[in-house]
Amino acid sequence: MKVAVVGATGLVGTKMLQVLEERNFPVTELIPVASEKSVGKEVTFKGKSYKVVGMQTAIDLKPAVALFSAGGSTSTQWAPAFAAAGITVIDNSSAWRMDPTKKLVVPEINANVLTKEDKIIANPNCSTIQMVVALKPLHDIAKIKRIVVSTYQSVSGAGKEAMDEILTIAKAGQHPRAFEVYGTLLKNMVDANKELLNVQKQMRDMDKNAKKDGDTKIDKAIFVGSTAELSKLLKGKE
Repeated sequence: MKVAVVGATGLVGTKMLQVLEERNFPVTELIPVASEKSVGKEVTFKGKSYKVVGMQTAIDLKPAVALFSAGGSTSTQWAPAFAAAGITVIDNSSAWRMDPTKKLVVPEINANVLTKEDKIIANPNCSTIQMVVALKPLHDIAKIKRIVVSTYQSVSGAGKEAMDEILTIAKAGQHPRAFEVYGTLLKNMVDANKELLNVQKQMRDMDKNAKKDGDTKIDKAIFVGSTAELSKLLKGKE
């Protein structure tokens, strides 16, 4: 199967390539896709190097499936073009999740709703996916009326640049407790009062970005996996 990974040089795209390799997914030809600034870079898959191509080139190569994880604006702009070329898009952004014409799918829950005509398939936010796998069997037995949720979002959720930034800050010794989370990578303890991240500001910024991508929030922050997504999955309105 010819597979394109859109956002192949990003944090999630890199992980997608890793999982495809670990699962021995039947990829006969890999097409790594990214923005123009990354075109020509190389990624490695199963010991082989592949050059990154741009969006239109990827469409012209006609993969069977395109895994999108390049942000909502990229998905909004390019997923329809891939779909129009007969390519099945599986989108990891918030762009299509609540679109009534698109199916929101977690394979363990509702893969049966898909047809050959579904060329843009949305998957929920990571928090929603985990919840619905546990909640759907309970919902089938006794309808769930209310769910109280708290989620704690990792820095990695903000992408590769955010991860690089926090690692750079921590390695520079600007916060001695930073690597309690990541491991004992920081040995020389320095001023414990220096702030690594302004968490509240980061969450506000993430919330603004998510709203631009059309994601719905509980209390305007924290729970990025929207209740609307969960409701759509449990109710099976596709």
